[in-house]
Amino acid sequence: MSSCFEPMSDLIPGLPEDVARECLIRVGFDQLPTVRRISRQWREEVESPDYSRLRRAEGLSRTVLAMVQAQPEHVEQGPAQKHSSASTAANGGGPANKYRMVLLDPVEGRWAPLPVLPGPTGSLPLFCQVAAVDVAQGRKQLVVVGGWDPESWAPTDSVYVYDFLSGTWRRGAPMPGPRRSFFATAAVGGTVFVAGGHDEEKNALRSALAYDPESDSWTALPDMAEERDEPRGLCVGGKFLVVGGDPTPAQGRFAGSVEAFDPATSTWSPVQEGVLQDGACPRTCCVAPGEERMYMLRDGNLVARDGGASAAWRTVASVPEDARTASTVSAIPDGRVVVIGSGCHGGDQTVYMLRDDEAGKPASWLRAPAPPEFSGHVQAACFLQI
Repeated sequence: MSSCFEPMSDLIPGLPEDVARECLIRVGFDQLPTVRRISRQWREEVESPDYSRLRRAEGLSRTVLAMVQAQPEHVEQGPAQKHSSASTAANGGGPANKYRMVLLDPVEGRWAPLPVLPGPTGSLPLFCQVAAVDVAQGRKQLVVVGGWDPESWAPTDSVYVYDFLSGTWRRGAPMPGPRRSFFATAAVGGTVFVAGGHDEEKNALRSALAYDPESDSWTALPDMAEERDEPRGLCVGGKFLVVGGDPTPAQGRFAGSVEAFDPATSTWSPVQEGVLQDGACPRTCCVAPGEERMYMLRDGNLVARDGGASAAWRTVASVPEDARTASTVSAIPDGRVVVIGSGCHGGDQTVYMLRDDEAGKPASWLRAPAPPEFSGHVQAACFLQI
C-alpha cells in the first residue's frame, strides 16, 4: 500500500536531530496541522508527549483565547441572518452573522481563524458554549456544545470537537435530555460539564451532564439544589462551579448564589449564598485556569474576588468606554485579564488587556489591535494553552 508521506531519513535534511527538533518546537500554534502533514516523522514528532513538554520547557507554549466570533459583514451570509440580528440584540449581543472559531494570542496580538464547521451553513450554532480540554498525550481539543441552529433558531443538542493537531472538526455524541439553552459550561480536566439553562418551554433546569471527548460519551449527574437559567460555568479548584442564574418563577432576577460539583465525589456542595449581588448577571464572571480569583464587570468597572466564603469584591480598574458593553471577560493565569466589548450594542468589538498582579502600580489597559476581519461580536470564549 502506498503512503501519502515522503520518506525522510532526518527530521530536517542536513540538520542534526537536536537542532531540527529545536526548529519544530518553534512552529506557531496555528501551523501545527500543516506541520503534521509534511511527513510521517514530523507527525510522530508533534504528536509525542515530549513535543508538548519541550515547548513548555522552552517557554514556547502560548496561552490563547478561543472565541466564537461573528464573521464580518462583507462575508457571504445565510438567509437566517436578517432575523438573527434582532434576536442577538435582544439577548445583549452585537450583530449576528455566521459564527466561526477564532484564536487570539492577546500578548502578541496574533489572530488566526480555525477551519469553518462542516455543513451547509458553515456556521457554529448561535449562543453555543465552548470549553477546552486536555486529551491523550497532551493533545488539546475544543468542544462546542448546544446553541441554536443558525437557520431555524431551534435549540440543538449538537456537539462539535476540534482537534488542534489534525486541524479538523468532528461531530460528537448529541447532548442527551431536553434541548437546553443558555446553560453553564466549563471543562474540568478532560471532561466538559453542563448544568442548568432552560428547556424549550422556558422552564429553568436543575439537571447536569458530563461529556468525555475521548470516549465520546455523556453521563448524567445528580441535579443541582436550585433551578438555574442563564448561569455561568467556571472551573475552580478542580470543581465545576455554577454561578448565579434564575428560577422559572423569577426569570430575569438573577440569584447571587453558587453551587459546586466535585468530580472526585460526584456530589454538589451546599449552596453558597451571596457570592454575587442578587440581580447581578453572571455572564462576565471568569476565573483563570488553576486559580480561584474571580473577575466580573460591574457598573463599568472590572472587579475581583479572591477565594473564600467571606471574600469581598474589590475594584481593579475602570473599563475603557469603548468596551463597557462587554461580550466576554477572560482571565489568564499570569494575572492578565482580557475584556472584549464595544461602546454600544452592535458596535465593532474592541480588545483590551490588563495586568492585575503588579502590586503598587496603577492599573492600565493595553488595547490589542483587531484587524477588521476580526472585529465581529464574540458570543463565547475560553482560554487554553497550546
